[in-house]
Amino acid sequence: MPETNSAELTARLDALENKLWTRSYLMKIAEFDGATIAPENGAAARGEAMAALAGEHHEFLTSNDAVALVSELEQGVAAGEIGDPKLVAQIRTLARDQREALALPTEEVEAWSRLTCEADAVWHKAKVADDWASFEPYIDRIVASLKRQAAYLDDTRDPYDVWLDQYERGMDSAAFDHFFGQVRETVVPLVQAIGERGEQPEAPFLTAHVDDATQRALSFDLMRLVGLNDTDTCLAFTEHPFSEGFSVGDARVATHIYEDNLMSNVYSIIHEAGHAAYELGVDPAYARTCLEGGTSMGIHESQSRFFENTVGRSRAFMTPLLGLLRRHVPEVYNGVTEDELYRAVNIATPSLIRTEADELTYPLHIMIRYEIERLLFSGEATAKDVPGLWADLTRKYLGLEVPNNAMGALQDTHWSGGSFGYFPTYALGSAYDAQYVPAMERDGIDLEGACASGDLAPVRAWLGDKVWRWGRGKDAPEIIEAACGAPFDATFFCDYLAKKFGDLYQL
Repeated sequence: MPETNSAELTARLDALENKLWTRSYLMKIAEFDGATIAPENGAAARGEAMAALAGEHHEFLTSNDAVALVSELEQGVAAGEIGDPKLVAQIRTLARDQREALALPTEEVEAWSRLTCEADAVWHKAKVADDWASFEPYIDRIVASLKRQAAYLDDTRDPYDVWLDQYERGMDSAAFDHFFGQVRETVVPLVQAIGERGEQPEAPFLTAHVDDATQRALSFDLMRLVGLNDTDTCLAFTEHPFSEGFSVGDARVATHIYEDNLMSNVYSIIHEAGHAAYELGVDPAYARTCLEGGTSMGIHESQSRFFENTVGRSRAFMTPLLGLLRRHVPEVYNGVTEDELYRAVNIATPSLIRTEADELTYPLHIMIRYEIERLLFSGEATAKDVPGLWADLTRKYLGLEVPNNAMGALQDTHWSGGSFGYFPTYALGSAYDAQYVPAMERDGIDLEGACASGDLAPVRAWLGDKVWRWGRGKDAPEIIEAACGAPFDATFFCDYLAKKFGDLYQL
C-alpha cells in the first residue's frame, strides 16, 4: 500500500472515529444526566434526542463509505501493509463493531433507544412505588426486542447466548453453567455452615446515623484514597450507584446515601471508583477511537470488585479506612478497632438486596437473575412470572422471603436498560480478580503493604500495565492469560472464599 494511500486511509479512519465518538459521548451525557439530575418530565424529550444520536451513530458506522473504508483497511492488515499494533487493533475492533451494527436496521436501533429510555423512567417510578405492574410490560417488550436483535446478529445461536457473548466474548450458557456450578459447590456449604454456627459479630456502628453532608464529604476522600482525583472525575448522587467513562480524562461516579447505612455508600464509592480507574487508565493514544473504554463487563467488574473486596474489605485496608472514618465521623468510629471494623464489613449472612450483599453470598444473587433471564429468553416464563420466580429462587438460594417487589424484582436498574446477559459478568468479575492476586505477588507487588499504607499506587500501576491500558484492544481471555500467566480458572475464586470465610468464622 503506497504511503500516501495509507495516510489518506488513516485520515479517513480518524474522521469516522471522531463522528462515532462524538455521538457516543453525547449519548453518555444524556444517560448520566437522566440517572442523576434530570427532571422527571424530561424523559420523553431526552429519549428522542438519544434516539436521534443512536441513529446517526449507526448510520455513520454502516454507511457505504464506512464499509468500503474498513474493508480496505482490513485488506491492508492482511497484506502486511499496516503493521502498527494500535492501528491493527483499532481496525479489528471497528470491523467487528461494524459487522454487528450492519446486522441491525437503523430503525431498530432508534426504536431500541426510545424503548429503553422510556423503560428506565418507568422503572425509577415503579421501584419507589413498589409497582411491578407498571414496569411489567416493558420486560416483555425488551426481551422480544432483544430476541429480534439476536436473530439479526446470529440466527444460528440461542438468543441468550448471543447476548452473553456481547457482554463477555467467548462466554455462553454452557460456560456460565459450569462456572456457577463450581461457585455453588463452594458458596452454598459455606453459607450453610456459617448459618449453623449462628454467631455474628456485634457491630452497632454499622447502623449509626451519619448525615448526608458528612457522607458527601467522606465520599470525595474515599475517591482520592482509591486513587481518583478531582481533575478527571466527578461525583453525583442517584438511586442506583453506577459509573461511566466519558473519555480519556473524564469519568463520572454516582452513589447513593442512606443516612443509617454509611457502609453502603462507602463500598459503593470504592466499587464505582474501580470502574472509573479502569476507564481513566486506558492508553491515551486510544482517545476518541473504538479502543477507548473497557473491553468487557467481566473485566470491568473485576476492577470494581477488586477495589471493593480484595482491597476494600481486606484486613490491611482497615488502617486507612478507619482513619478516614474517624476523621469524618469521630463520634461513631473513635471507639471502633480495626479488627472490629474488619469483622463488621465482612459479615456473611443472606440478605435481599444485591448491591448490599456480602462478598460470600453475592454470587447467589447473580444466580437468581441468571436463571430468570434464561427462562425469559427460552419462553418458559414471561414478565408476569418474574415476581414469583424471584421469590422462589430467593427462598432456594438465600433462604429468605421477599416482602415486596421493590426489594425483589424491581431492585436493579439493568433490565430497564435492556441489559440482559450482563448480570452473570458480575460474578465472573469477582472470579477474575481473585486470579490477579497471585499474579501480582509473583511480579513483586506487596498488595497487603499497599493496602495497609493507603498508598495503592503500586497496585494501580500493575493493573494499569496488565489490564487498563489495553482498553478494547484485547478481549478478556487474552488479558487474563497475559496478566495471570494462565487462562481463567474459577478455582482461585473458590479457594479464596473458602479460606477467607473459613478463617473469619473459624469453620
